[in-house]
Amino acid sequence: MEKQEYLQERVDAHVHLWNPERFRLPWLDEEPALNQPFELPEYPQEGTGSTVTGMVFVEGDVAPHYAFLEAKWATGLAAYDRRLNGIVAAAPVEHGNTIRSYLTALQSLGPLIKGVRRNLQGETDPAFCVQPEFVRGVQLVGEYGLSFDLCLRQHQLPMAVELVRQCPDTRFMLDHLGKPAIKDHALDPWRDHLAQLAALPNVWCKLSGLVTEADWQHWTPDDLAPYVTYALERFGEDRVVFGSDWPVILLASSFDRWVETLDALTQHLSTEAKRKLWAENARHFYRLPA
Repeated sequence: MEKQEYLQERVDAHVHLWNPERFRLPWLDEEPALNQPFELPEYPQEGTGSTVTGMVFVEGDVAPHYAFLEAKWATGLAAYDRRLNGIVAAAPVEHGNTIRSYLTALQSLGPLIKGVRRNLQGETDPAFCVQPEFVRGVQLVGEYGLSFDLCLRQHQLPMAVELVRQCPDTRFMLDHLGKPAIKDHALDPWRDHLAQLAALPNVWCKLSGLVTEADWQHWTPDDLAPYVTYALERFGEDRVVFGSDWPVILLASSFDRWVETLDALTQHLSTEAKRKLWAENARHFYRLPA
């Protein structure tokens, strides 16, 4: 009975919280369904027989002027919900060595700051993340003991591989499996690029954000299965974590449906591998309390 209860535990490694009246989020102008407050009271409490005991707040792509304010606000939220025990803050790593002052300021907010993210998915220059200043900024992230979340699209994966190779002392988390073309049922060249990333030992990946890369209205678990299976094969049971991507997930799925789907797609895993996927790997990567 004790083992069964432990398996029900979830650490949600990818949660967004925002209020458009608090901080400017320009991308929400194009997503009216999400252009409203999604804060801790709206986050799912319990469902599908699971209990979320921990969560990682991930920056929501606010307008740059609000980035530090967002991180400061997020640290204050932990006083209202003890499940929030990690924060991935936005950081302008493309500023190279100048980023030191920003990273120092982030760390002054307290131990909840576990990593940073510089959203890359909207960059039109595929080589943006391998420019010398960007690389230096990401190297400094590692020197500060923080991790770096990679949020990009599948065509940007080759440059992500090069970035990681130049930053061997920085730990990376690939968000949403690099956003493969699930709607088109296209596995290649995504598989080759993912394999190259997985071959680098300082990269983990999140099983998150997949339903919004599928057909929002008609996706099925079978559409997602090849991508989940391949990620598990390449990264192994120690470097894959669960994330909901709430509330963005609501464009294509409820929170409960995603949990049920991923649970079904990973039923073949051992008990230990499931514990790692749903909770332990996230704790290890983001240095979360037990």
